[in-house]
Amino acid sequence: MQKINTPGFERWAKIFNLKEMAKTVMYLQENGLTDLGKLEKACDAAVQKFNDLADQTKAASARMKDISELQRHIGTYSKTREVYVQYRKLTGRKQAKFYEQHTSEIEGCQAAKRYFDSLGLKKLPSMQSLKQEYAKLQAENKKRYPEYKQAREKKIELLTAKNNVERILDVTEKGKNRDRQQEAR
Repeated sequence: MQKINTPGFERWAKIFNLKEMAKTVMYLQENGLTDLGKLEKACDAAVQKFNDLADQTKAASARMKDISELQRHIGTYSKTREVYVQYRKLTGRKQAKFYEQHTSEIEGCQAAKRYFDSLGLKKLPSMQSLKQEYAKLQAENKKRYPEYKQAREKKIELLTAKNNVERILDVTEKGKNRDRQQEAR
């Protein structure tokens, strides 16, 4: 904190800020964004593209999670179904004794059935079709990732340039409020 108030730091900060301003101006000129309106539109477009890609990725990831959960329940159901059928055929003390011996299998099967009912499934999808859908979603996410990464970098570049321009032109909220106050006088 003590170094911040020194003349050397102030000089360094001025030089650093000038270099950043020069980089921003060069970036804007190279990309044809010398008009503030164009810059704002480019920022909005970059943010929208990034958000769209992020939403697509999140949706695919959520579906992949659902598929994994469904696969887990199908596996549990297929392993425990025979035990559950035997349990349902029994009555009275035999059923209670059988339940004590096979509690985890019976409860696992019941939990899987409740899960299927919560999804409204009448017929279970095949594991193969679920694996194919999962692989397809995973491939799409993998293919989308470079575009997502590029969109994120572009968004950051444009927002940084816009922020720098606003600081240079004093178009921040503080500057706008000051201008309004001066106009009111």
